[in-house]
Amino acid sequence: MSVSIVKGQKTDVTKLHPELSQLNIVLGWQAPAALELDTSAFLLQQDGRVSSDNDLIFYGNPRNAFITYQENPAGPDQRQFQVTMSALPQSVHKIAVTLTIYNSDTGNYTFSQASGMYLRAVDGRTGAEIFRYNLDNHFSNETAIVIGEFYRYQSEWKFSAVGAGYFGGLKELCGSYGVDVEDTSSAAPSPSPPISSPPVQQAPVRQVPPSTPAPSSAPPAPAPQSAPLNLRKIELKKKGDVINLQKKAAGTLGELLINLNWNRVQKKGFFNRGSGGTDLDLGCLYELKDGTKGVVQALGNRFGHMDYEPYVALDADDRTGARAGGENMRINGNKIAQIQRILVFSFIYEGISRWTEADGVVTIYQKDGPDIIVRLDEHDNGKPMCAIAMIQNVGNETFSIERIVQYFAGHRQMDEAFRWGMRWTAGRK
Repeated sequence: MSVSIVKGQKTDVTKLHPELSQLNIVLGWQAPAALELDTSAFLLQQDGRVSSDNDLIFYGNPRNAFITYQENPAGPDQRQFQVTMSALPQSVHKIAVTLTIYNSDTGNYTFSQASGMYLRAVDGRTGAEIFRYNLDNHFSNETAIVIGEFYRYQSEWKFSAVGAGYFGGLKELCGSYGVDVEDTSSAAPSPSPPISSPPVQQAPVRQVPPSTPAPSSAPPAPAPQSAPLNLRKIELKKKGDVINLQKKAAGTLGELLINLNWNRVQKKGFFNRGSGGTDLDLGCLYELKDGTKGVVQALGNRFGHMDYEPYVALDADDRTGARAGGENMRINGNKIAQIQRILVFSFIYEGISRWTEADGVVTIYQKDGPDIIVRLDEHDNGKPMCAIAMIQNVGNETFSIERIVQYFAGHRQMDEAFRWGMRWTAGRK
């Protein structure tokens, strides 16, 4: 039975639920579309500070070994942290959950414009609500809120409903909790005009066998030094929106991580009885500078490789839908001179073709640059495949990212639309 609590109140969590293995911290609110809210979880030591920057879980660092951040912008539950209770280190004494206004610097946005804010604690195994905390709408010019704190008390976990407002946004909260933040006062890069693609000539598909070892005689690279967190992110909201990645020394873009996440909650009810959750697959079409073309996807076990052609690799496919972090694909940006273009796509391998229920979101992570977000918020439920974004080589110095979000009946139709010119046959995982 769920408990309703108010500001200043404390409540037991594990004492009343001793079998709790996964705690889902769920948040929601009502706000104008222009007001961009973010949630963060700070994992604090006994001194009230993080042990490292990795103890801040938010859109720019969405997971570690025991907590994962997820987005569901369609709501009403818009954000969620999944905490594996048994994996929490003894050094973590407190989890502070916060809400901040991302674009407070670019507009006159404050929490006076938000309402209906709440935090729910849910048993991740059973789905039962443990407690609910509704924040009173008493905020005015604040741009950050510490919603509440989960904290250790002897051998148990409790929750304190804080509901305190602050000024300065996420950056100021980071400073108070000991997180080193990069100075992001400079303006974000301006979108560049779209780059038109020349007609693609027919070329044979050449695939390097996965068993072929990657030749390497160079000594291993030294471990990278940790850098301050970058709190910037850029969302491509309209079809045709384009942005160039930040230029670096020629040929040294580093690794790009493309993450696909979606809502895995299985719809319940008479007409959904017996149906499993949606299984979204992430993949891409690629074209190299020498004319080689191909596909990277779990279907057909074409997982690619980072160190040799196509310089794109897909993480192991999640066939169960249980992986909280979604699916990841990586691009070796240091091989930019060999890559012409990459079309990132997703398709519904299993389940009913209901993109409106999947609430898919793709985030492109780059070192020392803003996260780039493309939401699959334009839907065509009759078609199982979505071309999400086009990545193109710009002068062998950087990549441009263009929002596509266009739906197709299958691989062949998408291939024809973007003139890849490959031959397709049916396949299975």
